[in-house]
Amino acid sequence: MTPLPDLFAEIPEPFRAAYEPAAPWGLLGEPLDALLAALPSSAIAIPTSPDFHLVGDRIAIGKGTRIAPGAVIEGPVWIGEEVEVRPGAYVRAGCWIGDRATIGANSEIKHAILLPGAAAPHLNYVGDSILGSRVNLGAGTVLSNFRHDGAQVAIRLADGGKLPTARRKLGAILGDRVATGCNCVLHPGVVVGRETQIYPGAMLRSGIYPARSVVKLVQRIEIEARRG
Repeated sequence: MTPLPDLFAEIPEPFRAAYEPAAPWGLLGEPLDALLAALPSSAIAIPTSPDFHLVGDRIAIGKGTRIAPGAVIEGPVWIGEEVEVRPGAYVRAGCWIGDRATIGANSEIKHAILLPGAAAPHLNYVGDSILGSRVNLGAGTVLSNFRHDGAQVAIRLADGGKLPTARRKLGAILGDRVATGCNCVLHPGVVVGRETQIYPGAMLRSGIYPARSVVKLVQRIEIEARRG
């Protein structure tokens, strides 16, 4: 099995027994589904309001969490303590959102795990992905989760081989403190080691990106005088 880069300093207790460092995307399957299926019908520790919308069953929200007007949250979902859900955010069914995470205005989270302190704060799409502790997504960052041909997602390796995931939908696995710049697009099957910085506008193909590195977009800008 191809070794993956260093990703997470700590795995939240509900997932520890099921976590496999060689295949971290496995948490998005049975472990996540079973955890959400076992939630009570309602375990909401904050005042509800007609200004935001809770849809479906098995919704757990921890104390101190703030949900802004216009947000939509679908069950089953587990949202920890002191989470911030900003205006217009859409948390789709099947998510686990750790303590102190941030889901920003008009961001959409779909079947994902956000470890404590992770942030998708501005116009983000996070599909079938895992965000490590204190990950920060720049405005407009998209974690794409589905191939156009519908085939299973396989992670490209440096030697030209592929690491199968057995998943038709898989976005990105981002280690702790990974940061993306504005308008980054990560294609299905991206794994990024912890504390790596991805510069604005980068488009990452499926692959494994090392920990504690910088991923840059190199472009050429030409400026010419207008004619006429």
